Amino acid sequence: MAPRPRELKPDRSARDLFGSEMRRYREEAGMSLESLAGVLRYAKSSLARYETAEAMVPPDLPERLDAAFGAGGLFGKLYGLARKELHPDQFRRVMDLEARARLIQQYAGQFVPGLVQTAAYARAQFEVHNPKATLDEIDELVTARMSRQALLRATPAPDFHAILDEAVLRRFYGGPAVIREQLKQLADLTLTPNSMVQVLPFEHGGHALAGGVLKLMTLDSGTQVAYEESITTGTLLEEERVVIAHQRAYDLLRACALSPKKSAAFIRSTMEALPS
Repeated sequence: MAPRPRELKPDRSARDLFGSEMRRYREEAGMSLESLAGVLRYAKSSLARYETAEAMVPPDLPERLDAAFGAGGLFGKLYGLARKELHPDQFRRVMDLEARARLIQQYAGQFVPGLVQTAAYARAQFEVHNPKATLDEIDELVTARMSRQALLRATPAPDFHAILDEAVLRRFYGGPAVIREQLKQLADLTLTPNSMVQVLPFEHGGHALAGGVLKLMTLDSGTQVAYEESITTGTLLEEERVVIAHQRAYDLLRACALSPKKSAAFIRSTMEALPS
């Protein structure tokens, strides 16, 4: 018995509408995903993800669909809308993608990435971010952040690589004891079977990723996505050419950062300079 097709929600977003119309045209033409894949010269599994809005449509697909179905440019117009909108429930989607990632690469310019924060550091950061939050609210946020870190201890665990600006090590959240514990954890992660941390010293100067937070995730399917984060918002990037450009900026920065061994020494020297 064939599995039941996943229910689509065309009113949810332009991306969902694109997928819904894609399925409607396909079914009206009496085509299976496999036969459509043959016509378009696309992988069946990829078309299934575009149809269910699980992945961003690549730029060459709309034109192929319009030609295959004689849709008069409909898919091109829908793609124009989909590529400009933020995905609904975006943060939840980022967490879902993070859980599927086999490789996570992250640049942080101001604070330690959440996936490798200690509980005390996370608490101090949340308290600074929202001084009016209650103790229960802070507890809930810390618990949620710590629970996310379980994916780095999973079997198999994803590979994790981080580039930390020197400012991350110099900017305190919490007192010396909190920072010392956090820096020790980072030093221990500089080079393990599944993790690598590199420090970008101030002397490097300006670079393309300054001023934000970037996370690159390579998924179990081989697809790569990027997530940019600012003070209060984040943007999920899935268009291939955009992700490739971000990966290149990251790779250039990685080449300029200190080696894992020198990064560990740098982090430990920062710890030694802390007041007792």
